[in-house]
Amino acid sequence: MSDPTQVPSPAPGQAPGPAPIRVLLVDDQPLVRAGLRVLMADSPDLAVVGEAGTGDEAVRSARDLRPDVVVMDVRMPGMDGIEATRIVTAGPGAPRVLVLTTFDDDAYVYGALRSGASGFLVKDMALDDILAAIRVVAAGDALIAPGVTRRLIEEFAARPEPGVPAPPPARALAGVTAREREVLALVGRGLSNGEIAERLHISSATAKAHVARLFAKLDARDRVQLVILAYEAGLAP
Repeated sequence: MSDPTQVPSPAPGQAPGPAPIRVLLVDDQPLVRAGLRVLMADSPDLAVVGEAGTGDEAVRSARDLRPDVVVMDVRMPGMDGIEATRIVTAGPGAPRVLVLTTFDDDAYVYGALRSGASGFLVKDMALDDILAAIRVVAAGDALIAPGVTRRLIEEFAARPEPGVPAPPPARALAGVTAREREVLALVGRGLSNGEIAERLHISSATAKAHVARLFAKLDARDRVQLVILAYEAGLAP
């Protein structure tokens, strides 16, 4: 049996392409993991490097296997996916985490955001959409979908951490230029870099540069955190 953590090598005479995205699957339902693994077998840019069925196993596997993306279930025996996400995303060079949720309890999503998740997947999504989401997160972006996710983020932004007052907008956005505020507002509305460029009549490269500066100035890990900051600062409706 081949080693599931071994990324396939290119065929003889074939030029090596970009390294595939290393994915750790975490779900207490073996059938869910199996379905994703089978689908990823047909995607040369994705490689499943391991599986875990509990939060504790996820933490150990993320530490040992160093995946790029962890697809994390929420409800698991023992340590849940939210606590596992908090541990997995701590520290430099941490993997990105996509949290699986059925959205039947908003508290799970708020907890996932607080714990450092870069996005959300609905378990009844098409498998191809899940693979696309993995690629988005691996590229350093995040899933800020309209509809349910937008509602959850909006409600989350209105709920400061208990005992920790939200920073005043002026202080939170100190050093952010007027143009960067415009970009932050559009990020908060869920627009991609390309859509921001079109809206502001600038190039995609310029929009990307503005977003990169917002990451640095606001110490944001990804677009999820930028969206939260946009709502907290009153820049997003």
